[in-house]
Amino acid sequence: MILIGAGFPRTGTMSLRVALNELGVGPCHHMAAVLMDKKQAPLWQAIVDGEEPDFEAIYASYQSTVDAPGCFYYKELMEKYPDAKVLLSVRDPERWYSSVKESIYLSYLMPRWMEWLPRIGPLSTIGPFLRLVRTMIWEGVFDKRFEDKAYAVSIFDDHIEEVKRVVPPERLLVFSVKEGWEPLCDFLDVPVPEERPFPHLNDNASTRKGYMQMRLFGHVAP
Repeated sequence: MILIGAGFPRTGTMSLRVALNELGVGPCHHMAAVLMDKKQAPLWQAIVDGEEPDFEAIYASYQSTVDAPGCFYYKELMEKYPDAKVLLSVRDPERWYSSVKESIYLSYLMPRWMEWLPRIGPLSTIGPFLRLVRTMIWEGVFDKRFEDKAYAVSIFDDHIEEVKRVVPPERLLVFSVKEGWEPLCDFLDVPVPEERPFPHLNDNASTRKGYMQMRLFGHVAP
């Protein structure tokens, strides 16, 4: 593991995933991998349920991680991978909250029966994924109180301050995707890509569309 992403979802993590892959610091793990790979959700659910993390199995084919679930376990990952650097992606808290509520929070509003969709065939990853997101994020990190804006924003802000306090300064980059390639490349000691703009992906509209397709048609658009 080269890089541990400690930033919450909706802080530019999908753009970072693409950027890190382009910089050769990949493959980069992201919550999207949990949805697409049927082996992932059970491994993370076991951690939520109190079992010892099997990070070697989770990250067997990855060199970096951003977004959930890894961001919630950055301290454990730092212990497991003591040479890895830590990237804290940040965003204005008000804009972050609005973005989450209009996009990935829709997962919590899905009918609960969808968690028990057949575990074989093209729908096999949806049920475990929805259960994991509900138990880990909405009922775990946010204590079933995400709709309390002040509380949710306080969790977001407290996490940022904790990361800054816990991670040694020489091992940490606090980063906004608005800053582009230079700070990230300097931190990773890799060349800045020539004539390639920093990627900007995963806007709210496309995320909402994905959850609507999941709910109505039982699959997620590629």
